[in-house]
Amino acid sequence: MADQKATNVHWHEGDITRDFREKLLGQKGATIWFTGLSGSGKSTVAVALEGALYEAKRLSYRLDGDNVRLGINKNLGFSAEDRTENIRRIGEIAKLFVDTGVIVLSSFVSPYRADRDTVRALHEEAGMDFIEVFVDVPLEVAESRDPKGLYKKARAGEIKNFTGIDDPYEAPEKAEIILNSHEMSLDEEVDVLLAELKKRGIIPG
Repeated sequence: MADQKATNVHWHEGDITRDFREKLLGQKGATIWFTGLSGSGKSTVAVALEGALYEAKRLSYRLDGDNVRLGINKNLGFSAEDRTENIRRIGEIAKLFVDTGVIVLSSFVSPYRADRDTVRALHEEAGMDFIEVFVDVPLEVAESRDPKGLYKKARAGEIKNFTGIDDPYEAPEKAEIILNSHEMSLDEEVDVLLAELKKRGIIPG
């Protein structure tokens, strides 16, 4: 957890609460956190779920690994320390979106269990839903897909600290949902996710 460096700062409460915003949108804010190896299908299922929610007239927003690293996290690399800070910042951003009543679709390798647990705790302490989705495929499947050619570069030594090759991936121990994208159709994956959102009352059943 990052230390608070700024002093004499205080949270300024407003008159419009999260409850008001959720009633305005007709949904509950929540973070759906997709984790898994590069090439596991995290971004693919997040995009598909975003489309399904849009068709159902529900507001969501995707936070994707590469997209975030092109902006707010452009100053971070892939060391263990930078990965932790990357996930910390994303967790705080997700929490802000949830406070607006938006459903956040967060797709990040997020290889370290402690970092994901920190984001979970951040949400739970605020009374927010956090749904960890482990997109679980064998390394050989993810590597055979290699949509960005990253595994090939990692195997050639052109990329260091690549998760699954020379950096570890710590699988979730208590993920709310496990998706085996090599055994399920994209529609099946989306149906599982929508069912969970309805069960929790995040979107109407």
